[in-house]
Amino acid sequence: MEPPRANNNGGRKRKPTPPPAAAGGLGDLHDDMLEGVLARLPPAAYFRLRAVCRRWRAAAESPTFLDACARVPSRDPWFLMLSDSDSASGSVAFDAAGRSWNRLCRAAPGAAAAVPVAAWGGFVLYRAPDTGALTVANPLTGASRALPSPPPPLQSAQQQLQAIAMYGAGAGHYYRVALFAGDLPDLSMAVFDSSSNSWEGPLPLARKAGDDSSCYPDAPAQGGGGGDDDTVYFLSKSGDVVSTNMQRSASKQYSSVVVPSSAPGDGDAVAYFLSYSGTVVACDTARRTFAELPRILPVYFEYSIDVVACGAAAYAVVLSEYLDTASLRVWEFAGGAWRQVAAMPPAMSHGFHGTRADINCVGHGDRLMVCVTSAEASGCFMCDVASNQWEELPKHVNGDGEANEFLAAFSFEPRVEITV
Repeated sequence: MEPPRANNNGGRKRKPTPPPAAAGGLGDLHDDMLEGVLARLPPAAYFRLRAVCRRWRAAAESPTFLDACARVPSRDPWFLMLSDSDSASGSVAFDAAGRSWNRLCRAAPGAAAAVPVAAWGGFVLYRAPDTGALTVANPLTGASRALPSPPPPLQSAQQQLQAIAMYGAGAGHYYRVALFAGDLPDLSMAVFDSSSNSWEGPLPLARKAGDDSSCYPDAPAQGGGGGDDDTVYFLSKSGDVVSTNMQRSASKQYSSVVVPSSAPGDGDAVAYFLSYSGTVVACDTARRTFAELPRILPVYFEYSIDVVACGAAAYAVVLSEYLDTASLRVWEFAGGAWRQVAAMPPAMSHGFHGTRADINCVGHGDRLMVCVTSAEASGCFMCDVASNQWEELPKHVNGDGEANEFLAAFSFEPRVEITV
C-alpha cells in the first residue's frame, strides 16, 4: 500500500486566499446620497425600486426621498391616454422619454364614472358627469382630493358649461381651476384657488375691445342665444347632411388649453377653447375679457379642429380634406391672422382621406400629440413643433393581444412628491 504523500507546506493546511475587495456599490452609499440617486431614476422605476430590497423600500417611503425628488428641476412628460375600454382597474400613460407604456392606478377613488377634463403640472382634474363634482389627483401615486362645490349658478347648472381650465398659481404646487359658462356672448368665470381652498365668482367676462365676430364673413351669427341656434347644416361631397355644431367626447367636451397672460399678475392665464359652433374662444383671466378668433376654414368645409398649447403659445390643429388627399396642419394666431407653423407630411396624413376622422390634441413643452380616430384609420402621432418633425407612436397592446385605439390624451409631469 502506497504511503500518504506529504504536502508542500510540511503537513500544514494553507488558508484560502480571500477574494479582492469588491468595488463600492449603491449599498455602500449614505442614505442621503442613495435617496438622491434614486430620485433621479426615471419615474417609471418608482414602482419597481420598492421591490429591490428592504433598504430601497424604506428609502422610497422616506420623506427625505420625496424632498430629493422635488429637487429634480423637471421631468419629461407622460401622456394619460383615454379610450373607450378604460376601466376602473387603471389607465395607460405614454412615457415620452422612455417611449414606453405604463399602467396607472385609478386616480379618482370613489368616482368610477369621473373622467379627466384638465391637467397641469403633476395634477389631473377629474369631473363626475352626473353631479359635476371635481377631483384633483396625482395620477402617478393615486392620491386625490375632492374640490369644494362651485358657486351657484354653476353648481346648479343654470348656465351651460363651456370649458374647464387648470393652471399654475404662484410658487410651489398651487393651482387654479377656472370654469367658463354661459352662452356667447354672455360668458362668466368662476375660479378655484388651491392656496385658499375657495372659489371666486362667478365673474362676468366682457368682449375684448375691437373684437367683433360679425366682421368675419365665415363666422356664424352670435345673436339669439348661441349654442344650438348657431348650428349650420350643409351637404358634404358624399351627399350627407353635416352639422357644424361641435360634438365632443366626454373627456374633451370641456377641454381647454392655457398659456400665460401678458397682463401683470401672479398665475393669471389665457384659456383657449372651442365653442359649440367650432370657433376658438380666448378668455383672459386677468383682464376678465374674451375674444372669438376668426375661422381658419369656411363654415361649410368638412374638418376636425382642436386647440393645443405648446410652451407659451396656443395653436389650432386642423384635419381637413382637399381634392383627393387629407392634410393635418398646425396654425398659430398672431397679428390678427392665422399662420401655419407645422404640417404633417402628406405621406402620413393621406391615410385619413375619406375616413371622416376626428382629432384630439394635447401639448407639453415643444411636443404636440395628435390622436386621430375613425372607423377606418386610427393612430397617435407626436410632433416637435419647432422642427416640424413627426412620428407615429408605437401601438399599445392590451392583455387580449389587441392594439388599443386612443381617443384623446392629457399631459402631466410625473412627480411622486407632490401632494393634493
